[in-house]
Amino acid sequence: MNVILLGPPGAGKGTQAKRLESHYGLKQISTGDMLRAEVAAGTPIGLQARELMEKGQFVPDPIMVQMIENRITEADCAQGFILDGFPRTESQAFALDSMLKRKNLKIDVVILLEVDEEALVERLAGRQNDDGSRRADDKPEVVRSRLEVYQAQTAPILPYYEQGGRLKRVDGMQDVGTVGKHIDGLLKEAKASGYEA
Repeated sequence: MNVILLGPPGAGKGTQAKRLESHYGLKQISTGDMLRAEVAAGTPIGLQARELMEKGQFVPDPIMVQMIENRITEADCAQGFILDGFPRTESQAFALDSMLKRKNLKIDVVILLEVDEEALVERLAGRQNDDGSRRADDKPEVVRSRLEVYQAQTAPILPYYEQGGRLKRVDGMQDVGTVGKHIDGLLKEAKASGYEA
């Protein structure tokens, strides 16, 4: 089962991804973490990515897709994976589908955690780290800026996944358990409609 989790910053993607990892044996793949690991390891892709990032440039889609391709062949992705933070554009979504098709794989379901943006700003403003401190990126003005970036960059890929019937919407403002149950139901549906375990 291969899943993409979409939603604005603070919608609860990380929380739900951890739950899916423990319940279904899927592996969460954060492209940001993966990129940092490749750079730290000094792999050919990492060296290429570091050079681009040092110039303030984006890492191009082919490099990102190659990294994902390398990652999903590892043993811990045997049950499937959860992509978080990728794709962000329609061209990335298309490149991802093309790569998966070559490997006889597919994205089974794309789950969008929908939130009320003003309520989300309030929710994040009250969020604390384990030591009681506040995260710098949870300040209202920072959250609003991150939401604007999300709307501009990621929201445009929704029609791509809607066309194929893969996009499913979940009310991310509900409590964590209710959101989790809704997601479980969507995975069962995806499984019943042709996914073979």
